[in-house]
Amino acid sequence: MATRALLTLREASPWTLAGAAAAAALLWLVAWTLEWAWWTPRRLERALRAQGLRGTRYRLFTGDVRENARRNREARTKPLPLGCHDIIPRVQPLFHDLAKENGKLSFSWFGPTPRMMIPDPELVREVLSNKFGHFGKPKTIRVVKLISNGLFNHEGEKWAKHRRILNPAFHHEKIKRMLPVFSTCCIEMITRLENAMSPEGSSEIDVWPEFQNLTGDAISRTAFGSSFHEGRRIFQLQEELAERVIQSFRTIFIPGYWFLPTKNNRRIGQIDQEISKLLRGIIEKRDKVIKDRETNNDDLLGLLVESNMRESNGKVNLGMTTEDIIEECKLFYFAGMETTSVLLTWTIVVLSMHPKWQELAREEVLNYFGRARPDFDSLSRLKIVTMILYEVLRLYPPVIFLTRRTYKEIELGGIKYPAGVNLLLPLLFIHHDPIIWGKDASEFNPERFADGISNATKHQTAFFPFGWGPRICIGQNFALLEAKMALCTILQHFSFELSPSYTHAPYTVIILHPEHGAQIKLKKL
Repeated sequence: MATRALLTLREASPWTLAGAAAAAALLWLVAWTLEWAWWTPRRLERALRAQGLRGTRYRLFTGDVRENARRNREARTKPLPLGCHDIIPRVQPLFHDLAKENGKLSFSWFGPTPRMMIPDPELVREVLSNKFGHFGKPKTIRVVKLISNGLFNHEGEKWAKHRRILNPAFHHEKIKRMLPVFSTCCIEMITRLENAMSPEGSSEIDVWPEFQNLTGDAISRTAFGSSFHEGRRIFQLQEELAERVIQSFRTIFIPGYWFLPTKNNRRIGQIDQEISKLLRGIIEKRDKVIKDRETNNDDLLGLLVESNMRESNGKVNLGMTTEDIIEECKLFYFAGMETTSVLLTWTIVVLSMHPKWQELAREEVLNYFGRARPDFDSLSRLKIVTMILYEVLRLYPPVIFLTRRTYKEIELGGIKYPAGVNLLLPLLFIHHDPIIWGKDASEFNPERFADGISNATKHQTAFFPFGWGPRICIGQNFALLEAKMALCTILQHFSFELSPSYTHAPYTVIILHPEHGAQIKLKKL
């Protein structure tokens, strides 16, 4: 019988064999798709609902993606009143309505994956501390990794190795040495603003692109030193790449879409190749300079390359590859530019809405520095400025939620979550929760941070704009020092108020942006 089958197989034509192989591949694809898009989501939904949890009904393939997009479009047609900091209904309308309808502990669907909201700071602390390795980062889709596949995305030993190598570059003393660069960039921005003023010493300007230019210039200089002009080109390409990736989110759940030769996909590939080529050239030149001991390097790239050499000690598998360093350099863009620029933008907007706090901050700055350049020791002692920045980070955090994934069944807060559930840590919801922060939770009140973060609330993880636990943002001190320097320099030179053309319209795709810009009236002091 077996011999006859073998003879039949040998006599079969190549086309017959190809057809059989294609049929088998098609059956496998159908089975995989049903498992991914239907059986697994239904099994997870039953497991969650069986424990009394409520949420939206699963929609095949897309989940709540289309509904979320629809509600976002609708919310964006309605700007907020000036002075209103209750931004959740506009920024996250789907989750806002979900919490009202089903309670804070409820779930929605990100494609075929259930996404469970975890609004309790104590549970957030447990997830972010991840003592037993039960929670991991959700799988990042291929096209998003093109923006950066660095420390933020890594796990396990690879994350530990990269963090160990990167730590020296972000050491307190290293960042302190970067203060003169921050100061120079700020003075150059002040000069540009003053040159654009009317003879009466006033002007109206959208400060958001100005702050993007400022932080882009600062990260270019601090990351690449003398190669900062090439750094600027890289960041311009990164900005275009991010915009094109966001466009692609509409088709995120079509398997294999990223490999189709669409115009947008082709351009994404071209940008990625150009960025990698530019970074590889800078890294190779820096590597040679350091090996030849021609100079000391105090920029982030130089510190990273030196640290990597010490870690590897000549053994390739112990350190980062050139590709790894390229990805970490890409991450400098979002960690060092976007987050700080939006923090400064919202700070100026909020201080324009609350002139009393603007005057208090200016009085403190002038008391410490007068018109001189701020120094590191005095910056670290500023109390009112620090309180203001913390309160803006609470009300307008650059990143509005974090996500983790269960990789095996785990009990959290009395609920057993099966493997394959995304846990959404709703940073914005927790930052605005009146049970945690009091009845004025959606009001601007820097006084709540008068005794520091630890005394602002009884929950250690109720305030986590830079994350928490072992994976807390490595660049938080870098970002806060840059923000303090920029804010102090502006307060020394200008008073400001909202322009009549300003529309209060925060929205987010990746970072919390002002949808229509941040038009401010500046007056020279």
